[in-house]
Amino acid sequence: MRLVIPLAITFTAGMIMILNFFIPHQPFAFLGEHLQEWYMIVASGAIFLGTANLLHVHVRKMKLRLRNWQYSPVTIIGLVVMLILGLIYGVEEGKPFDYLFMNMVAPMGATMFSLLAFFVASAAFRAFRASNWRATLLLSSAFLVMLGQVPIGAMIWNKIPLAKVWLMAIPNTAGQRAVMIGAAMGVVATSLRMIFGIERSYLGGAD
Repeated sequence: MRLVIPLAITFTAGMIMILNFFIPHQPFAFLGEHLQEWYMIVASGAIFLGTANLLHVHVRKMKLRLRNWQYSPVTIIGLVVMLILGLIYGVEEGKPFDYLFMNMVAPMGATMFSLLAFFVASAAFRAFRASNWRATLLLSSAFLVMLGQVPIGAMIWNKIPLAKVWLMAIPNTAGQRAVMIGAAMGVVATSLRMIFGIERSYLGGAD
């Protein structure tokens, strides 16, 4: 029963949402609307579960003195302080919560994202080695785009900025749309596998 009930709920909810999309009439419209409300309720409950799990993991880490346990008190203190400030003063602009977020959380996030530039540069260096015709094409396109992005490109030849615009508007857009279509098809396939009970990894240890 631990396996049958979750599969039945998943199948029923999934089929209702699919039918609501293709048949936007009663009773599917009513059921689909209420299922979306239940989704928001479940998602809100998942936030509390995630908070409890975060506290459990880091408290255990401190007790057992696991690797990098020194960062756990900082994480817990940050969570508690932001939670208390948000509940007491609110999250509006100018409040203590907003001040800490804009002056601590946002700069730290920007720092983490800025580090990605070095990983991107390293990956680009490895990918741009002209070992075959595909890598050579990628190297040439990247060089042309970067050259067209700076003033010296137009000084070398006035057609380079136009070539950069064409590369970004036509081949690049086509590649991005192909990736998006492939990702969408993957989402549809995975969703159908979950609805029909083929994919059961989300059930964990249920049997």
